[in-house]
Amino acid sequence: MTDQDLHAGLIGVPGSRDALNTPVLVVDRAALERNIARMAAFAAEKGIKLRPHAKTHKSVDIAKLQRAAGAVGFCCAKLGEAEALAEGGITSGLLITSPVVSPPAIARLVALNAATTDLMVVVDHPANVAALGEAASGGGKSLKVVIDLDPGIHRTGVSSPDAAIDLLKAIQSQPSLLYAGLQCYCGMQQHIEGFADRKGAVEERGAYIRSVVEALSAAGAPPPIVTGSGTGSHRIDAELGLFTELQVGSYVFMDDQYLVCDIAGAGPDQSPYEPSLFVEARVVSANTPALATVDAGYKALSTDADPPKVVGGAPEGSRYFFMGDEHGAILPPPGQTPPALGERVTLRAPHCDPTVNLYDTYHVVEGDTLVALWPVSARGRSR
Repeated sequence: MTDQDLHAGLIGVPGSRDALNTPVLVVDRAALERNIARMAAFAAEKGIKLRPHAKTHKSVDIAKLQRAAGAVGFCCAKLGEAEALAEGGITSGLLITSPVVSPPAIARLVALNAATTDLMVVVDHPANVAALGEAASGGGKSLKVVIDLDPGIHRTGVSSPDAAIDLLKAIQSQPSLLYAGLQCYCGMQQHIEGFADRKGAVEERGAYIRSVVEALSAAGAPPPIVTGSGTGSHRIDAELGLFTELQVGSYVFMDDQYLVCDIAGAGPDQSPYEPSLFVEARVVSANTPALATVDAGYKALSTDADPPKVVGGAPEGSRYFFMGDEHGAILPPPGQTPPALGERVTLRAPHCDPTVNLYDTYHVVEGDTLVALWPVSARGRSR
């Protein structure tokens, strides 16, 4: 049965959060909307545009909330995510932040470009530029491309100012391509926990990015946009006078990986953003003293971070441990009683992006009442 089949009848019923079939992905709507409003207000105050990264939420509904708060468009890690947003009515301002290279994908890209406005895609290799140029020429509409700059992790992007200039020339040689700007996302710096250490690392990368901007400008092609940044660095990046827009993503949910970071320089417990994404589980076995087994394991939570924090339904200080594909253990502090059979336990998402991708639906709650079901529109759109 689908989530719609199971839970549509619970919408608006007081206390219906407790009646959800578990494990289930839950969003606290009030916290989500506060996060969206706070980031929008920050960007407006700094005079920087927001192009939030949809790879975090993969949701047309959340994207619409962000657009209503002032977002100029959305980043998508993969072409499939951009297609999913467009299918849901988000048809302008999409930026695909990873290169699109294979012939089948390029054909889809050209079709998406025809169906949307102001679509952009990053490039980092002259051969890809040539392939995009040829495909766009047959599509009847110019395609906007953004030079991707390697911040130092050697994942994607050109690796020097000279390489950026060479790529610029390749773009300019293609009549059907439009040079749209520069992207640099400094992912390694996002999760440095201490603010001062993160600030130093971001400023060092900022100087490198600036050197590329200056090289492009000296070549007669100042980048129309400089896009990048993230939840962990946005407050530092906003002071560099470098980025024209922010690609922040996880701020909407504030998973555990970001909650341990001192985002604003006032201590990790003073983040301007708050957790809004949770997984509800239920105790399915309670036969072992001082331990309860819940129905959420590897299939319900991302495993590339520390185990999730227990934030409800168990004594304060309880810990979660993975116990396999379907199960997890809840261990309360010594002397405390674990939750009983059938009781609901709330877990905070350890890493939001891959956790979201495990589910079809957001169960949107206000307090303990289910108020909406939102599809995870781009779930599984990894190509």
